[in-house]
Amino acid sequence: MPRKYFRRFLPTSEEVRRHRHIGRFGRLLQHPNLWHLNRASVSGGVAVGLFAGLIPGPLQMLTALALAIPLRVNLPVALVTTLYTNPFTIVPLYVAAFYLGSLLTGHAGAMVPPPPFVWSELGASVAALAAWAMSLGKPLAVGLVALAVSLAALGWIGVQVGWRAWVVVQWRRRKLRRANAG
Repeated sequence: MPRKYFRRFLPTSEEVRRHRHIGRFGRLLQHPNLWHLNRASVSGGVAVGLFAGLIPGPLQMLTALALAIPLRVNLPVALVTTLYTNPFTIVPLYVAAFYLGSLLTGHAGAMVPPPPFVWSELGASVAALAAWAMSLGKPLAVGLVALAVSLAALGWIGVQVGWRAWVVVQWRRRKLRRANAG
C-alpha cells in the first residue's frame, strides 16, 4: 500500500505520547498498532469501522474507538471507515439489513417505506427515521448484526487481499527493474 503517502497524515508514536489530550490516557492509546500502517492493523481497522458504522445514532465512532483499542487495530482507519454510513447511505443499508434479517428470522411481513428526509427539518426527520427503524423490530435488529459482521469480514478480507496484491506487484516491478538494470 502507499504507506509513504498516508504517513504524512498520521502522527508518530512520539507525537501521540506528547499530545496533551491523548497523553492523559497514558498507555491506553500508545500501542504502536493503533497508529502504524501495516496489513494486520489496517485490515482490522477497516473491519472495526465497517462493523461500528451500522450502529445507530452518534455512537458509531465511540464504538469504533472502544473496539479498536483492545483489538489493537489502526485507530484512525477504524474511525474514518465508520463514515460510510451517512444520511445518503443509512436508509439503503437499513433496508438491506431488514431483508437480510427477514431471511434469517423467517419474518414474512412487508417493510413499511421509510419516511422522507427533509433537510430543513433535520430534527423532525431524524426522529421520524428513528421511529421508522424501531417499528421494524426483530428482523432489523438481526439483520443489522448479520450485515455488520458480514461487512466487517468482507472488509478485512478485501484489505488483506488488496494489500497482498499490492506487495506482489511491487516485488515484480522491483525484480523487473533489477533485471533491466543488470
